[in-house]
Amino acid sequence: MRRTTFNLMLLSGLAGTLGTVVACGDSGSDDTTSLTTLSDTGDGIGTNMTFGDGDGDGDGDGDPGDGDGDDTGCPPGGCLDLEDDTDSGGGAPGCASGDGKCGLVDLLFVIDNSGTMGEEQVNLSANFPLLIDRLQELTDNEGNPLNPNVNIMVTTTDLGHPQCTPFQPEGYEPAQGAPQNVACIDRIDDFTGLGSNPPEFPEACNVGCPVPVAPADPFIHFEGADANTTNIPGNNVKGALSCIGPQGINGCGYEAPLEGMLQAINPGAQWNQGNKPFLRDGAILAIAVITDEADCSVRSPAGYAFFTDQMQNTYWEINPDTGTKTQATSAVCWNAGVDCGAPDGNGVYADCSSIDTGVLHPLSRYLTYLQDELITKQNKEVIMLGILGVPPVTAHNQDPPFEPTAGGVMDLVYRQWIDGAYPMGDILPNDDSDAATKEFEFGVGPGCTGEDGMGGFTGQAIPPVRVKEVCEALNEDDQIRCCIESICDTDFSAAISCLTGIIQTVVDPPK
Repeated sequence: MRRTTFNLMLLSGLAGTLGTVVACGDSGSDDTTSLTTLSDTGDGIGTNMTFGDGDGDGDGDGDPGDGDGDDTGCPPGGCLDLEDDTDSGGGAPGCASGDGKCGLVDLLFVIDNSGTMGEEQVNLSANFPLLIDRLQELTDNEGNPLNPNVNIMVTTTDLGHPQCTPFQPEGYEPAQGAPQNVACIDRIDDFTGLGSNPPEFPEACNVGCPVPVAPADPFIHFEGADANTTNIPGNNVKGALSCIGPQGINGCGYEAPLEGMLQAINPGAQWNQGNKPFLRDGAILAIAVITDEADCSVRSPAGYAFFTDQMQNTYWEINPDTGTKTQATSAVCWNAGVDCGAPDGNGVYADCSSIDTGVLHPLSRYLTYLQDELITKQNKEVIMLGILGVPPVTAHNQDPPFEPTAGGVMDLVYRQWIDGAYPMGDILPNDDSDAATKEFEFGVGPGCTGEDGMGGFTGQAIPPVRVKEVCEALNEDDQIRCCIESICDTDFSAAISCLTGIIQTVVDPPK
């Protein structure tokens, strides 16, 4: 989460008219895995679109289109319409809330792999073994071990973007929601960022993954007492998650966690088909989104013009060095997807909410699938953990689901950047930037500032709006299905407890 002017602007000279980029790249995906991606028509979920060079067309030529020579907006394989009946590929019978015996859990991690996520992945990696322990500690409604039947899939926030394409590492393809199942120790270069003096965080990988351990399938699977049935050599589930979980820091800085999530749970995707799908009928679907920036799920292909075309600079910020709109930055993601109104005299916004300007996918795209298709139509339990740019949580419920009761979202303030050294201002040590430059880069002030507990800083995170709204929409009446924790926290164990705590209350609701 280290965030300096250098991180955002280091490649701007190379980008030329393309603008600026935080970092671009990802690796570890299976080259043989085919993608069936979703795109929307209007506000719903309808036709497919694929990515190739980051421009949304799948043909690598930098021009909008789908790359197959027709004008339908579909890839060569055809279109998928989720308004029709779909088949997720089979699985065990469905589990209703409070079933008490249902142990089917499909857990998806969507992890930000941009250049500012080094410390956060160190933190996350340290807590992967705890997650496995907590899943194995789940109990049924009689207090007996549930021995859950679990799938765990990992993908990234990288959907591809024309601003990132010129800087992708050789051989790189954006994850686009596909499973990332290669042990990080076998792709250790992913833990070096981009630029002439890039950050390096190999410890995010090699501490938990000294030797490669990976599942035989695109995702981890375990079941039975003590997780004694797995698709992992030696049944080393903790080792496998510690190896495939860390995603590196060379990914695209225009993070698209919502679209990455949707593509990962696309029922038409190869990994959700066949005899061993990730997404199973009736299983509890748990989604964990980990990112330090605003969601930038661009509505391809037209939405990319708002990043690349000087004539469509509506959402660009003014460069304080020139007094003009010189290039697109991450601020476009905020300005095109969020409305905060005018700030008060202290630079504080009363509130911020998502808007649909046609640049990013509307939230209805994600809520239609999660709420209408999965929850209502398929009677599936869907829960979400967001480790996002909110202040650290200061108190939790002592009983399941262990949700935050103080701090976090409740203390979140949307505001502009403040000049001056932290903590009176927002400028961290060794950062020669100022508030005007930060506004140019990000469009809004930090939701939290991370401290490492030793007098240093891990960086700053942009506050969530779009991911937060999707997560909170999953709550229903007194049923908690969303947990939001801070990306600035020094320990993600409470976030893991909240995630598994919600799963526990789905299996065995509080009396």
